[in-house]
Amino acid sequence: MAASLVRLGLRSVALNLERTAALLSTTTVQNQIKLIHSKATCTGTVCYLPEREAELDRGACRRYSKQHGRPDQHRRKHDSDSASESDSDTECKGFDRSEFWRRKMRTVHNILDVDKDGLISFSDFQLFADRFKALGHLDDEQAKEFTAIIKLTWEEQWGAIDPYNFVTVEQYLEDMHHVLSDRSLKKRAHRWLPYLFKAVDKDKSGYISVAEFKLFFQCLGLSNEHAAVAFAVIDTNGDGKLSLKEFVKLGKDFFFTEDESKVSKMFWGPLIDV
Repeated sequence: MAASLVRLGLRSVALNLERTAALLSTTTVQNQIKLIHSKATCTGTVCYLPEREAELDRGACRRYSKQHGRPDQHRRKHDSDSASESDSDTECKGFDRSEFWRRKMRTVHNILDVDKDGLISFSDFQLFADRFKALGHLDDEQAKEFTAIIKLTWEEQWGAIDPYNFVTVEQYLEDMHHVLSDRSLKKRAHRWLPYLFKAVDKDKSGYISVAEFKLFFQCLGLSNEHAAVAFAVIDTNGDGKLSLKEFVKLGKDFFFTEDESKVSKMFWGPLIDV
């Protein structure tokens, strides 16, 4: 009698486990079907796909690149205590910057897009740095440091170094928005600027003259005429030279400010019209 009760109990447990497994399997399949039939939201070159219904209610998204066809999840971890300078605090909500600021970012994207295919690759970023190193004014240690910082900057801002990792104009705008909203990234993002200064400081005086500033613009792919005009504007004290501190501040302010009256708008040359 006791043995029969034990067998009956085991059979009941087995049946309950089978029902539970079937229920879990059905739920998983249903969730997969929901994902398959979910409609992605696309903005140019980036698409957002809802992860699951509960997260969709909270506006959670997964970001995909059409170039790669693979998720680009959390390349940056935002500091919880960072001082946000934007009106947006989530990646899905987009960003709200002035058209003037966007023109400036498109201008830099065009400069960094050395091969002019509409995309920035790590190869472009390297070629950009190589132009400055080719001037021959950096010593071996400075050139090595510059190369390392270029590589680190790419990895921190744009992820893996591979031939299929491209940065579109839209992605660059979004990425720079997030850099400016993250105190830690904002501090590190343009640490390669001093090396640009040292590369064009031909006489190693610690100052850049208008002639040396023309070297800077030549490396950007811009004309001497543009360099002369820009230098006349950004040399606000009229002493005919820029110090390292002035140079770096102008370079950073170009990215940070949306004030159209700031002379830093001339730092990277004429703004492109789009």
